[in-house]
Amino acid sequence: MKKVLLSLLFGSLSGTLGAAPLKVFVLIGQSNMEGHAKISSFDHIGMDPKTAPILKEMRNADGTPRVLDDVWISYRTGSEDQPAGVGKLTAGFGSRKDPTQDGGKIGPEFTFGIYMEKFLGEPILIIKAAWGGKSIHTDFRPPSAGPYEFRDDQIAQFKKQGKDVEEIKAARAAATGVYYRLMIDHVKEVLKDPKKVHPGYDPEEGFELSGIVWFQGWNDMVAQDVYPKRDQPGGYDDYSKVLAHFIRDVRKDLNAPGVPFVIGVMGAGGPTSEYKDGQKRYQGVHENFRQAMAAPAKMPEFQGNVTAVLTEIYWDPELDEVEARKNKVNAKAKELKASGLSADEQKKELEKFTNETLSARDYELLKGITNADYHYKGSAKIMAQIGKGFAEAIYASLRQKK
Repeated sequence: MKKVLLSLLFGSLSGTLGAAPLKVFVLIGQSNMEGHAKISSFDHIGMDPKTAPILKEMRNADGTPRVLDDVWISYRTGSEDQPAGVGKLTAGFGSRKDPTQDGGKIGPEFTFGIYMEKFLGEPILIIKAAWGGKSIHTDFRPPSAGPYEFRDDQIAQFKKQGKDVEEIKAARAAATGVYYRLMIDHVKEVLKDPKKVHPGYDPEEGFELSGIVWFQGWNDMVAQDVYPKRDQPGGYDDYSKVLAHFIRDVRKDLNAPGVPFVIGVMGAGGPTSEYKDGQKRYQGVHENFRQAMAAPAKMPEFQGNVTAVLTEIYWDPELDEVEARKNKVNAKAKELKASGLSADEQKKELEKFTNETLSARDYELLKGITNADYHYKGSAKIMAQIGKGFAEAIYASLRQKK
């Protein structure tokens, strides 16, 4: 007779079985949880002695990405009618147009799975649910936060613009919590029968929800209409409140009280104390938002089981520097184009300037940039460290829990 009967709604089985249950981790968020670091940027990881050991964990001896035989993933993204992507964890489970097809990118999931397997030495199931461009104030809004309420000044502005206020309210109500529910439904669906994803799953041993990671924020950070005082201390307090509701509700809906929860604090651009030139105008807003994201981890009810990981510490300033030099070359090309010089003269001048500005190492560094700053430059070096950092934080919480 089976030791445990799994209900249709999944429950945490921690402490109920003699044998080790399958360890389950849930990764949730928006575009940076999806992941926009192209596999082509992997080589850059090995250029830094500090991160070169991570690259060795990510690749086979022949340079191909590792495939983890005992770590499987179910990845929900895209539209509601698209099936989830399922398979052994490897590179390619980053951003995908088709959830079932390798997108040639990684998010935090790859190194998260690699290092969690190293730490635990047990079979692992990762359930990832991520959609780009989503907020927590509306799209991921949890049930206990209540409906999204427009402020009086927002309503007045809609009327001034001649917009249909009731139509706007109805549209917002329809959008509220949609992606929260999609995420919860996906996790529950997978855990009705984990063996459909992880073939090594043994119902006799069961499963245990061992950690949740939340990596989101950009759409809330730039939502000036939702957070009109975002440039002032406390301007993002509502984000902190809704995120606290999110943590409570996810744990409740997944029947996993106290499960380790990591908040991946938005850190695109690096530490705000090191912002330069054009970044300076965003410094206050970014600082306020990061503090608001991290705030729930300091709440008494979450002590010891919610951790804020500052992803800014994984930013690579060397990429900023080489990108600035590349921009100088681009600016020089425009300048020469308007100079009146012949095409041959322009070409010679540009080659001379480029050779003086960019080194052979710079060209290799530039391969490490495959996307915009808000996607952590599409840098596998940055994203790999973030995934490892999330795994370390979850593992520390699990050890403390034991």
